[in-house]
Amino acid sequence: MGHNVVILAAGRGTRMKSQRPKVLHRLGGRALLQHVLDAAAGVAASRVVVVVGHGGDEVEAACAAPGRVFVRQEPQLGTGHAVQQAVPALDPHAPTTLILNGDVPLVTAATARALVDACGGERLALLTMTPADPHGYGRIVRDGERVLAIVEEKDATPAQRAIGEVYTGMMAAPTAALGRWVAALKNDNAQREYYLTDVVAMAVADGVPVVGLPVADETEALGVNSPQQLADLERRLQRRHADALMTAGVRLADPARIDVRGTLECGTDVEIDVGCVFEGRVVLGDGVTVGPHCVLRDTTVAAGARIEAFSHLDGAQVGADARVGPYARLRPGAVLGDEVHIGNFVEVKNSTLARGAKANHLAYLGDATVGERVNYGAGSITANYDGVHKHRTVIGDDVLIGSNCVLVAPVTIGAGATIGGGSTITDDAPAGELTLARGRQVTIAGWKRPVKTKSGKTSDGGR
Repeated sequence: MGHNVVILAAGRGTRMKSQRPKVLHRLGGRALLQHVLDAAAGVAASRVVVVVGHGGDEVEAACAAPGRVFVRQEPQLGTGHAVQQAVPALDPHAPTTLILNGDVPLVTAATARALVDACGGERLALLTMTPADPHGYGRIVRDGERVLAIVEEKDATPAQRAIGEVYTGMMAAPTAALGRWVAALKNDNAQREYYLTDVVAMAVADGVPVVGLPVADETEALGVNSPQQLADLERRLQRRHADALMTAGVRLADPARIDVRGTLECGTDVEIDVGCVFEGRVVLGDGVTVGPHCVLRDTTVAAGARIEAFSHLDGAQVGADARVGPYARLRPGAVLGDEVHIGNFVEVKNSTLARGAKANHLAYLGDATVGERVNYGAGSITANYDGVHKHRTVIGDDVLIGSNCVLVAPVTIGAGATIGGGSTITDDAPAGELTLARGRQVTIAGWKRPVKTKSGKTSDGGR
């Protein structure tokens, strides 16, 4: 039988100083709330209920999914009040209800499962930690191993504030008892709010065992309330990614200077220099090297390829032993075959380049099919757009495109053809021939450049 998961995501996040709902701020390329939903997916949940408030429409639109239930907390009168809104949406047959926070993003699925197991449908299980500075957290009051209560900072005595163990905001409770407890909550406290933490005393009064489960890594329990805290968690998350990569054998020039904002899969002997960003799903084959300050998004790079510094690859496929960059841009639909070279300031979009083709500098290939061993000259472009439609350029094997050419699509360049530098090609070029399309060079004898006169006027150059 599955469990209930309740995620509290109604807070305004005033200290974020942002119009965006707090739980939609991004960490590692995904919304804070999405991280928590991913952790919840690791629990055998029969129902996931998200409590939203500020920016509720925006949050629901961003995180809607089949089977996911959203309830509104308006106004926001505390965590207990939030759970009160969720209770009617719970599966009453689920033995355990797990409560997570939408702004505590790095909790792992393993910890969520451990909390559910600690509850077992019979106990109130609290996730706790002992931070260096417990200020602001509710303190765990114990009698030996038994938890007696959680006391909020504002309501704590000086002796209670000296307690180091604190409540993380996450708990698992027997579903039926939780509904009964939150219905009985009162707001007779300094904040005039309904505290979910008051259910601890109710559980004690009912004879329900209360257990504290210390979290293995405090990073899992840290929340986001300010841009500073968000930045701190970003580096903690990236260090997690870096450690996992290095454990798998990836060589990182500096584990503090990598950003994985999706998934990064690496083969053996992969080397990644500083300042690289990986977004979406990126796969790097055996022996791939990525130079400094590259951005790769939804890209696959085959074995032995080199991505040189400051290159930007988005939706691309790079073949084995290819060379890309520095300062190259591969846009969606760029498919490079084995041993292809794309050099500095070359842009490729929706084009395939066969084995050994080269465009080494200052060029554009858009909507093109390029054959094997083609050499595409500096300054050359495919003119693929007529203002309404995109058209395709086909370049056969062993073609040489001179510098500063314009290939006006739709056009086909036959295999083995040579296009003279500076040509504008509007018609198909035959295979194996030299094709030129440029004006005849003329020298105007005796012509002089215009010069300024003392009056400030410009002479006509003697014409």
